[in-house]
Amino acid sequence: MAISKNQISLYQVSEINLSYQPKFRANERPQISSSKDAFDVLYNNWDLGKIQMLEQFKIILLNRANKVIGIFQVSSGGISGTVADPKLIFAVALKACASSIVLSHNHPSGNLKPSPQDIELTKKITTAGNYLDIRVLDHIIITNDSYFSFADEGMI
Repeated sequence: MAISKNQISLYQVSEINLSYQPKFRANERPQISSSKDAFDVLYNNWDLGKIQMLEQFKIILLNRANKVIGIFQVSSGGISGTVADPKLIFAVALKACASSIVLSHNHPSGNLKPSPQDIELTKKITTAGNYLDIRVLDHIIITNDSYFSFADEGMI
């Protein structure tokens, strides 16, 4: 019995390779021990030309010692919102072998109060993280000159 080209292609799949090669030493990574530390890392790595113009969602990836592995921009949206896809957040966290993450987004309006959507998304991502053994340590809302921490307010 002859096998057609179509049957052969059904069994050919791409190989998935994962790698992580930081361009700095582990002892040079900043350590997050408070919401202020997280805000400082975020603020110093945010495009300040956009912080008052459009909403962006980023995560800080942390190792077991709460040292920063990296920052990943999950999305960039409009003036009043952006989409933060939990699948993408955890795909990145898993690929980086992160032990924990800090969620963050900016409010271009300057209002630090979390919206009901911010609160619901934080709960959803925190619950998913618990299943994956990736702790969500905080969700930081930043503005041009200040921040709001879900952890500091007992919301995580």
